[in-house]
Amino acid sequence: MTDTTRFEGYGVLVTGAARGIGAATARRFAAEGARVLVTDVDEEEAEKTAAALREQGLAAEAFGCDVGDRTSVESAVARAVAAFGSLDVLVNNAYGCTPDTPLFEDEPDDVWARDLDLTLTSAYRCCRAALPHLVTSGRGAIVTIGSVNGIQGIGNHAYSAAKAGLGSLTRTLAGHAAPRGVRVNLVAPGTVRTTAWAGREDQLEAFRQVYPLGRVGEPEDIAAAVAFLASLDASWITGTTLVVDGGLTAINSAFRLTIS
Repeated sequence: MTDTTRFEGYGVLVTGAARGIGAATARRFAAEGARVLVTDVDEEEAEKTAAALREQGLAAEAFGCDVGDRTSVESAVARAVAAFGSLDVLVNNAYGCTPDTPLFEDEPDDVWARDLDLTLTSAYRCCRAALPHLVTSGRGAIVTIGSVNGIQGIGNHAYSAAKAGLGSLTRTLAGHAAPRGVRVNLVAPGTVRTTAWAGREDQLEAFRQVYPLGRVGEPEDIAAAVAFLASLDASWITGTTLVVDGGLTAINSAFRLTIS
């Protein structure tokens, strides 16, 4: 059951929130009483997501934000503070993921650099801009969306390296921010059913069979984990990675089938 007051009075900024995990996270925070800034490079879609929340009587605004640009990020943070009076939670969800070339040696430098920038460096930009306001909040929290790709060898070289880097950034920033009263954590999802998989339902079905809990994730599964880590229910948790993957990284399903 959703607590409609857990984030009452909170100002929350979510990046990459027009759709998928970001949109579900924005909905979760808004449903629990937060005022949410739905940011995305696709401002039109961000506005649709925010408008849908407002139609439900929830507090949400949209803001076009390119996480690859420092000025754009700083403008989004400033907008959240101006609109809500404070910034209490930052959710780093935006990312870039380009399919690998068949041969690693054919990977172009610009593709590698772009995925690292949009996935890892973007979170750095957002944390840098938001941190002073999160300190002032007195209950500030950062939750970043990582991936099981940053834990196991699954594919997508640049994306996976960037997601692994987010785990390290989470730990180092948690150590820096803890004395200032800000907690920093990461959620590492497995396969989640989002629009990124549109037209590839057969592949999702194949993935389902390797997940010990018998299904792929839904955006709401990840949003629930993010909300927990951002809440005071997790007030003694910082610097951790919460894996939300239906048991994928803990249980070797393929191997278990060979010995059953």
